Amino acid sequence: MRKGTWMGTPERAGRELAYVLTLPLTAAAGLVYLLVVAMGVMGSASGLGLPLLALCVPGARGLGAANRRLARLAGAPVAGPAPLRLPAGLFNRLGTALGDAAGWRAIIHSLVRLPAAVLAFAAAGGLWGLGALLLTCPLWWQAALVPALRPAGWPGALTASAIGLVLLLAAPAGVHLALGPERMLARTLLGPAPAATRIRTLEETRALAVDDAAAALRRVERDLHDGTAARLLTLAMSLDMVREELAEAGRSPRLDRARALLEGAHHTAKESLAELTDLIRGIHPPALDNGLEVALTTLAARSPLTVALDADLPQRPSPAVETIAFYCTAELLANVAKHSGARRAEVQLRARDGRLRLRVSDDGDGGAAISPATGTGTGLRGLADRVRVVDGTLGLHSPPGGPTVVTVDLPLRA
Repeated sequence: MRKGTWMGTPERAGRELAYVLTLPLTAAAGLVYLLVVAMGVMGSASGLGLPLLALCVPGARGLGAANRRLARLAGAPVAGPAPLRLPAGLFNRLGTALGDAAGWRAIIHSLVRLPAAVLAFAAAGGLWGLGALLLTCPLWWQAALVPALRPAGWPGALTASAIGLVLLLAAPAGVHLALGPERMLARTLLGPAPAATRIRTLEETRALAVDDAAAALRRVERDLHDGTAARLLTLAMSLDMVREELAEAGRSPRLDRARALLEGAHHTAKESLAELTDLIRGIHPPALDNGLEVALTTLAARSPLTVALDADLPQRPSPAVETIAFYCTAELLANVAKHSGARRAEVQLRARDGRLRLRVSDDGDGGAAISPATGTGTGLRGLADRVRVVDGTLGLHSPPGGPTVVTVDLPLRA
């Protein structure tokens, strides 16, 4: 058997003993919190306890966070649940708070961990406390007995001291074993739910796939720009030079046919170069090389309307999110110019709490709507489908007579 697998290390024994010493305080805090929650539950029948309960359930996340940090001492590192995002509106916030699964799990942990805490504290007291008491038995035995009885009491004192030594040697393993239920409850109730863990894993995998796809498209764009487009440009210039040479070579039926063929080849090369340039810009707009704010400034300046840009980006989004936000803005401004009858538009961009919020409004006629899915991927429906790829949302408010406001909410990281 490897050294330290049964008795553990002194460091582990010290950490677990420190955890056990905090158990009375944390268990008492959890018990008090349970009483407050019980008051909210009893008062919720009349509706008066609902506000208290709506505060207690998300508030239990703080109690759970403290217990998670302490659980590291017991050898149970636990990942935290996803942060709680409260929606707009009083009733929406109330419903979200009351349904906070992480808060309820922390409350349940405070209830069911009481027997486990008692077990661990009793094991530590019995092994560490009683062991230390018995180990020092010869000292207090000698001080307590009258001198006439000391010779007869020494065998019992030494036996008790030996038992105390055995208890102290077994204390690290015994306390570690007694803390098993505590570790199990912390991992089960204080971390994210299994479904949430699976969702988070899928989100991380999807984010990696989106970023890899964006990087791959960026490489394709660079290869086309620096390779194929450059060669097409060189070909067009060479054909232009040949055309000039043929222009000075006089006239003959064969030269005329050669000129016609050359003109067609030159025209085809220029059209191919233009199409390739449009394709490259469609993959990755060059303006995004300097950031989303600079790209939107360029986009606003090229719009036929007066566009006011208000951007606040303390943190740069990931490339995939930047590309989506840019094309959403470009499509929305194009829609405003074509269909709304507006004279001016406003683009507002904010990065807060890990989210990127894009708001495009105009002073047009209103009446815009997101049409049902048609499979074409165009218009507002196409934009809604595009932002959904990264768990984004698109909201539209466009009453008849205007104004029209489109809000795009995206994660900063795909």
